[in-house]
Amino acid sequence: MTSSPTFSILTPVYDPPPELLSAAIVSVLAQTVDDWELICVDDCSPNPEVRDVLRAAADQDPRIRVVERGENGHIVAASNDALALARGEFVVLLDHDDLLVPDALEHVLRVVSSEPEVDYVYSDEDKIDAEGRRYDEFRKPPYSPETLRGHMYACHLSVLRTRTVHEVGGFVPGFEGSQDHDLVLRVSERARRVAHIPRVLYHWRAHDGSAAGNTDAKPYAWLNGRSAVQAHLDRVGIDGTADLGPGRGTYRITRRLDPATRVSVVIPTRGVDALVRGERRCFVVEAVRSLLARGGHDNLEIVVVHDAETPVRVLDDLARVGGERLELVPYDRDFNFSEKCNLGVLSSYGDVVVLLNDDIEITSDDFVTQLVAPLSEPGVGMTGANLSLPTGAVQHAGLALDDRLDDLFRPEVRRVNSAGPFLVRSHLRGLVGSHMNVNREVSGVSAAALAIRRSTYDEVGGLSEVFPVNFGDADLSLKVSAAGYRILWITSATACHFEARSRPAVVRAGEAKELTRRWSLPHHDPFLPDQPRHPVAVDRPRPAYQ
Repeated sequence: MTSSPTFSILTPVYDPPPELLSAAIVSVLAQTVDDWELICVDDCSPNPEVRDVLRAAADQDPRIRVVERGENGHIVAASNDALALARGEFVVLLDHDDLLVPDALEHVLRVVSSEPEVDYVYSDEDKIDAEGRRYDEFRKPPYSPETLRGHMYACHLSVLRTRTVHEVGGFVPGFEGSQDHDLVLRVSERARRVAHIPRVLYHWRAHDGSAAGNTDAKPYAWLNGRSAVQAHLDRVGIDGTADLGPGRGTYRITRRLDPATRVSVVIPTRGVDALVRGERRCFVVEAVRSLLARGGHDNLEIVVVHDAETPVRVLDDLARVGGERLELVPYDRDFNFSEKCNLGVLSSYGDVVVLLNDDIEITSDDFVTQLVAPLSEPGVGMTGANLSLPTGAVQHAGLALDDRLDDLFRPEVRRVNSAGPFLVRSHLRGLVGSHMNVNREVSGVSAAALAIRRSTYDEVGGLSEVFPVNFGDADLSLKVSAAGYRILWITSATACHFEARSRPAVVRAGEAKELTRRWSLPHHDPFLPDQPRHPVAVDRPRPAYQ
């Protein structure tokens, strides 16, 4: 070929079943666009049939180029050999036993042609078994830097600008098995734009020798992935440690918080008590007690905004538990959760504000540290906690904000707890079973337990007091997002939420209508996996990742 193609497909090859390798090559030949080259680097496969397949393919089509290494160097070396020969504007990563859908490159070409600043494109994917049956479709969110730290969710199909890949040093030895994760992390730090194509463009082959068919096939990959994430944290200046997560292929980020950061925890209450686990407890007293025991941050003030009806004994107990860190602020008006929170913020002095319901019991160590520390990163505007009900069921894993709020007007839905089933739900259920194991970007978080910089709170005007009971946190989340900030859900900041024990849970249609009057909500929340597929979504990284 005399001109450079748009796409250079890189395929390191080591001893795949020859028929699967042939199928992978056929899937490239079947592409609906011709503007590609396929570079296959055989890493000394012991089966001579593998090289026979490659040589036959190269003889069939001049766009297929084959390199036969003289010694086995493992996947990073083979990938770099392929990268060194790439003439395309973009490199496409294809494993030696997987399949591209016929129009995969066509969809990518549409994105990179219409968005010239895109440096990285990824798509949805699924798996395919030995009988050719597709399953386990993985619908991915828009570009999510925090999720990428906790899990290589972008994975297949990945298409990267060749120039950028060279600028970051290509594939790095030492990250074998997670070399793609490491590369994407480094490219995303520099990328001008990252695009997600919400369409399955890649079939990940599941068989005994593949990671798709056997999660233990490459035990070293998980450890190398942790090293890749740690190296990323060090490069971007995040003071934290990457550890192996509770699910294979996941990573838990433990951040450190500057001890000089003053944190104000604002708790609205009326001092209600109830039977919990067979014992009577005053919710706000126990909330403060658990906060002091497990918050993990000493530079703390606790502002309790209490109704006039709060019993004196509760205020006395709070004074004994909270000591000199406690500030009691009286509130003598009709109940307005948003107004009470705003009053508490005005009465506080911290650099960071944590809003906490009085019916919360913190269940993880370093709760305040893990909830607050991400706010020191440029572009992060608000964080929310991982809340469960006393039964152990998930109560909050982020707010889903979309136009299905209209369903709340139906009488049978208005009786549900909190803000309704279409606001509070677990995100990314398709994240290979690990959605509750990693931090991630979300559209919003619950005011039952959230953290926000005071400067951001002031910038967006705090909680809107036209939402006395519901949707104040949804409105706040939308304001924070509209101001250009990301919102994170933090899996390691856990608490039990004794929801609706202080006040009856009632969803007011007027508040929902006010929210939809203020905001033009998307038809489907972009961070939910159960959305229907749509043409193309392009996402711009925040300045910290440019």
